[in-house]
Amino acid sequence: MSDLYPAAVETPRLRLVARRPKHVGVHEAYDLCSAPEMDDVTRHMPWSRHETPKVTKEFLDRGESSWTDAESADYAIIPRDGEAGAGEIAGFGGLHTEWDRRVGELGLWLRPRYWGRGYSGERAAALVALAFDALDLEVVSVSHVVSNEKSKRAIEKYMAALGGGLDGREPNSIVIDGDPTDELRYSVSREDWLATTGGDYDAEFRWDADPDDVR
Repeated sequence: MSDLYPAAVETPRLRLVARRPKHVGVHEAYDLCSAPEMDDVTRHMPWSRHETPKVTKEFLDRGESSWTDAESADYAIIPRDGEAGAGEIAGFGGLHTEWDRRVGELGLWLRPRYWGRGYSGERAAALVALAFDALDLEVVSVSHVVSNEKSKRAIEKYMAALGGGLDGREPNSIVIDGDPTDELRYSVSREDWLATTGGDYDAEFRWDADPDDVR
């Protein structure tokens, strides 16, 4: 049986590669996920930087199991040729799928050196198109911790461009450093996405990508 999700997603500036051990090496990912700069990344996340390669292996193994179980399409995000840092992993993100509700949920983190480039919106546009045009979902949502101003600005911008907006505040919906924390949640429906974008998007989905040529 072929994979439900595409092994690679290509946008004008990015290549999204499946977060699976056959595509992403443990030591490559560990060097990234254990770096001191990750303290800035995880400040608003319910996890901390990786202390051992074993933690990174478990991270990649979760990507594999959620992929094969058709629970999430998780990707390494890699700038393409012509971008500063081309070929390096800039971060990880994906689309969690709730098939019974026909809802997808976006998630993302990027290394600080890749902030401010618009990669968040470019990746979101591609994954929302994947959700609606290829996976037949009806709604895509995304949330951020209330105090995360960078995520707030990015999500407000790309959600508006895709036809979505703020749904509301979810009290105590996530635990950060042991403290229950509020999140803001946004969503876009397939109908509103079509009305806003005309169903047009600048992304290519590659189900047939070979492990040797994905990177």
